[in-house]
Amino acid sequence: VGLVYMFNLIVGTGALTMPKAFATAGWLVSLVLLMFLGFMSYMTTTFVVEAMAAANAQLRWKRMEKRKEDDEDEDSSSGVSDSDVLLQDGYERAETRPILSVQRRGSPNIFEITERVEMGQMASMFFNKVGVNLFYFCIIIYLYGDLAIYAAAVPVSLMQVTCSATGNHSCSVGDGTKYNDTDKCWGPIRRIDAYRLYLAAFTLLLGPFTFFNVQKTKYLQIMTSLMRWIAFILMIILALIRISRGQAEGHPSMAQLSGIRNLFGVCVYSFMCQHSLPSLITPISKKKHVNKLVLLDYILILAFYSLLSFTAIYCFRNDTLMDMYTLNFTNCQIINVAFIRYFLGLFPVFTISTNFPIIAVTLRNNWKTLFHREGGTYPWVVDRIVFPAITLIPPVLVAFCTHDLESLVGITGAYAGNGIQYLIPAFLAYCSRKDTQLVFGSGTVNKHLSPFRHTFWIVFVLIWGFSCFVFVTANIVLSESKL
Repeated sequence: VGLVYMFNLIVGTGALTMPKAFATAGWLVSLVLLMFLGFMSYMTTTFVVEAMAAANAQLRWKRMEKRKEDDEDEDSSSGVSDSDVLLQDGYERAETRPILSVQRRGSPNIFEITERVEMGQMASMFFNKVGVNLFYFCIIIYLYGDLAIYAAAVPVSLMQVTCSATGNHSCSVGDGTKYNDTDKCWGPIRRIDAYRLYLAAFTLLLGPFTFFNVQKTKYLQIMTSLMRWIAFILMIILALIRISRGQAEGHPSMAQLSGIRNLFGVCVYSFMCQHSLPSLITPISKKKHVNKLVLLDYILILAFYSLLSFTAIYCFRNDTLMDMYTLNFTNCQIINVAFIRYFLGLFPVFTISTNFPIIAVTLRNNWKTLFHREGGTYPWVVDRIVFPAITLIPPVLVAFCTHDLESLVGITGAYAGNGIQYLIPAFLAYCSRKDTQLVFGSGTVNKHLSPFRHTFWIVFVLIWGFSCFVFVTANIVLSESKL
């Protein structure tokens, strides 16, 4: 069940922008990069699992030490003679002091993952103050990017489905006609005006959730997962039917280096699960083969992404592929069943709308944690108004200024996603190994040690992560200077 959850978590909105990124970078480059980034993501997932085990061991050890101190305090304040203590030592002391505190040092189960330790808590355990602040900065930027993508994706889908230059609703959206934002939508209202009206409605409907706690979303999440699977399978089947009938229009190139920047960001974004691993891995009862099962998950996800993207790039011409792949199926020539057209066209609206409040609340809580001072509380205005406002306003402003989803996903993945997926797990693995050696001695082996246990892999991930920052930045600067 944990691995099904993990599959659902990874295969999210990022997958809908992947076909366009595949088409612009070329199929061979895209496939190689997708496989390599999948491998890198798997490696850092094992780093996070290892750090979780080390954090559990540290927490257990601290509790044992505290118990030992409490027992010693009780012994010293009991007021009995030394001879009485010696006589009773074989029985009484053994009954009152937990056996674990004496024998657990060499126990193989000290690294058992039984307690959920979130990434923020691991950062505060293993990093210094600067490292903790950088961690929260990275998480906050990533969540802002997430919210901006969500805030743009819903109005874009609504605008594309309800607007068309011909006035024939939803029939010519995916026919390859490129619309400008200044084209008319309904009467005097332009497409960009319709987009901003939908954005305003989206903000007014879902924004207030940021000011409260979102709880009991289980049924919403089940419904969202079901709809997601129906939509993805439908798109793959429809594309395959079109290809088998000889109606395929796609002639994808093998490699186009100019498209790598966005593809890199989309792929990083599409393999993101590291920040949610504590909630997914901890409830799994038998964790002996967890790394092998996670690897199986990654292989299935890789196969799924490849199938979705390859059917897309061979079914549709490069210039007709939309940022949000679902919108390619809102054309009457592709599918003549109106219900399926509307279902696929509006699919992002339903699924993203259920995720937006959850991510907004997560971001708000991260802001609170970042500024939290030990033992202090916030004034009501700051707690209930300021934090929700700084959570909600920036992503809505970004969505107001741009609805280029491919770039939004690309930049979020390439910067904040790079930090969360590569740099933070690598530093967590390195620091947790050092701490484990200090506390338990160099002979102790973490039972959840990553298969990539050599320091070379940590250095490799760090070099890769930092070089990606440089590459993406250079690419953006060069492409902007050309413009």
